[in-house]
Amino acid sequence: MKIITNNPKVLEKYGERYEVHFAPIGFLALLDMVRDGIHRGNRLLSHPLSGSVKPNETPYKSIIVEESRDNVDVQSLMIIEDAIVMARNLMKTPKLFLEDDQRMEDCRMIDLTLLDSALEK
Repeated sequence: MKIITNNPKVLEKYGERYEVHFAPIGFLALLDMVRDGIHRGNRLLSHPLSGSVKPNETPYKSIIVEESRDNVDVQSLMIIEDAIVMARNLMKTPKLFLEDDQRMEDCRMIDLTLLDSALEK
């Protein structure tokens, strides 16, 4: 199992317990990175658009994958492709958040809480 994230709080909390791939990139770039891994055989273990926070409401996302299987998991590929299309469409609308320090901290904590919940399952 591997966590792919752009949230430094996730690396801080889980970096020693799980394999965490931290990349300081945008939301869409992170989804693209996950899709590329699925093409290499990875499988989604968490939904790329989990929670009620939309991509135009936060810059942070953490996704759990199972690494390197023999074949492309078609269901994972369909889910990530649909998520990319939806995220691109949502990002055409103005950001619904201000990029001040407190708001960014709130966004990091929301993403971390969603990940905590996914890992408990």
